[in-house]
Amino acid sequence: MTTPPTVLDDAGIRQKAAAIRLVVFDVDGVLTDGRITYTSDGQEIKSFNVQDGAALKLLMSAGIEVAIITGRSSEMVQRRARELGIAHLYQGSEDKITSFQTLLAQLDLAPSQSAHVGDDLPDLALFDLVSMSVSVPNGHPVVREAADWVTQTAGGQGVAREVCEIVLRAQDKWPYG
Repeated sequence: MTTPPTVLDDAGIRQKAAAIRLVVFDVDGVLTDGRITYTSDGQEIKSFNVQDGAALKLLMSAGIEVAIITGRSSEMVQRRARELGIAHLYQGSEDKITSFQTLLAQLDLAPSQSAHVGDDLPDLALFDLVSMSVSVPNGHPVVREAADWVTQTAGGQGVAREVCEIVLRAQDKWPYG
């Protein structure tokens, strides 16, 4: 029995993933399914995937930096980042490029050592700067077309887990075989 092909069968993706030292994630549409629910008292509700959280912790424990750069501001995102130990959180970032460049300078990394996972038009600016751009199947068509690869998993359904595993496997740091 043969194993099905994966994105790592693409030598270019494998090479890019092997060089990654920073993965930047958008939130709405990537770490969530993109829906925002408001309760009758005005509270905002977002749902995050537990498998994403475990994978992000695994990525960070392997020495790869994780950041969130998002255009919206949300207490839930701040809480989720804190729970996972994500130290690099940029909310309300209408100019994702400035946040990204600040982060690179802080970490002393080059754009060629970074990846960005996004789903919508504001993410295109970072796609032009990073070494590896990733979109989701439910992302905007222009974003999917611009991405180096599109995850099999839809936003909010384990995208970070899929990306983390690809990066860790490409670097021979995946601890599960």
